[in-house]
Amino acid sequence: MKIRLGLTLAGAALALLTGCDSAPEERQNLLIVGSSTIYPFAVAVADQMKPTSDAEGASAATIESIGTGEGIERFCAGVGLDTPDIVNASRRMTREEYATCAANGVSDIAEIQLGLDGIVFISSVDEGLEFPLTTRAVYQALAASPFGSSQGSENWSDIDPAFPEAPIVVYGPPETSGTRTSLIDLVMEPVCTSDAGMKGFGKGSDRYETMCRTIRSDGKYLDQGEQDDVTLRKVAQNPRSIGVLGYSYYEENTDKVRAHTLGGVAPTEESIMDGSYPASRPLYMYVKKAHLEQMPTIRDYVGRWTQMWGVGGTLEGMGLVPSGGEAMEAAMAAATDLPTLDPGELPSDGSEAGADQVATGNEDGEAPAPAE
Repeated sequence: MKIRLGLTLAGAALALLTGCDSAPEERQNLLIVGSSTIYPFAVAVADQMKPTSDAEGASAATIESIGTGEGIERFCAGVGLDTPDIVNASRRMTREEYATCAANGVSDIAEIQLGLDGIVFISSVDEGLEFPLTTRAVYQALAASPFGSSQGSENWSDIDPAFPEAPIVVYGPPETSGTRTSLIDLVMEPVCTSDAGMKGFGKGSDRYETMCRTIRSDGKYLDQGEQDDVTLRKVAQNPRSIGVLGYSYYEENTDKVRAHTLGGVAPTEESIMDGSYPASRPLYMYVKKAHLEQMPTIRDYVGRWTQMWGVGGTLEGMGLVPSGGEAMEAAMAAATDLPTLDPGELPSDGSEAGADQVATGNEDGEAPAPAE
């Protein structure tokens, strides 16, 4: 946890320095925004670069942990040094987000898969809840309208008599977070759509959105903001709670929290890499190619990732799960060539989780079936 706190403080200091620095059009350091999950890895990579100024405390990059959704929104606001050069995302950009980018003149974008992560459900190691979860149980506990019914579950035992008679209290990320979108894409929506009673409801309809993609808002799911370390602290202090966060934060704090299995599979580097863990996901970086001429250090920064993201690399030691096989080969090529993104390959509204799951390295190229 000491490493994580140090990175957070460093990021705050950098933000203050930027506020006192020269005008945006004159800035020399990279501006990177987005995912809190990717934030510590992004800082570690930037730390390997030479500062752009000799001033004490100067850095090669200002990195802001503001969440995937807000990060993409800022990235897509336009071209120019008052806008970010790079956005980190714990899910893929959607076609709708790309359309906003393009409307604002941001159409020349490179997409790079940085590695893999998993959505982990944690409890305190100190007398915390300990029972095996399934994707179906998570959906039934968190959906606003599970399978079209009123959400009336108060305790975990209401979901399954074998579960403890403990109140449902789940700390998790906000709507702007890619982790929350991945929770919906990878866990809730697949369970919802697998039910025979869902046939005939069109994707995108109000009823579909309520049943399949809306988390309950009655105080059982508690939004903890973009910082996963806040969720971790809340869970560590409340043994009757469950938290939702990225694998790297869990892996770094196994002395404080334990992970629930999901469909009988524990979240490990191996199960995330081979896709057997049901809530595995890729992590991404999007580069604004229109800034390459004014900010040539973008290529240096992207290149540093390729030196640190592999098996045995620095980032794996921090909890980043390396991409495997063809996914790693494609990522290396993208980092070198920075090919322009084809928006036709993007999911719509972040709901096509299957397209992302293929990129995790499953040998059969298919998303895992929902665990019952």
